Amino acid sequence: MINELKKRNVKRRRRLLRVRKSVRGTALKPRLSVFKSNQHIVAQLIDDDKGFTIASAGTLTKEFRDKNMGKRSKAAAREIGVKIAETAKQMNILNAVFDRGFNKYHGILAEVANAARETGLQF
Repeated sequence: MINELKKRNVKRRRRLLRVRKSVRGTALKPRLSVFKSNQHIVAQLIDDDKGFTIASAGTLTKEFRDKNMGKRSKAAAREIGVKIAETAKQMNILNAVFDRGFNKYHGILAEVANAARETGLQF
């Protein structure tokens, strides 16, 4: 059992590094990184040159807990995509690079990306 978990984590780490070697964020075109756990979703705009997070949105924040969207769902993912794109617009960021991490691009990650695109963020 422990050996299977180690193999799974090694495979995830390899997929993550394979994606990250081609995805790099700058101040003008930050990396839109999406993380999903068993219960929550978090999206961040990251400037890799300076090494800090420009903006973030997630189901852990107060505004999403008040809307009863404090859980991992496609509706919550859509709201997070809209929120992160609006925040980027306020900071005059029009382009981003999408970072899916070790996850497949479908379901919740696709909802976040599509909502951000519909709100005006280009990637």
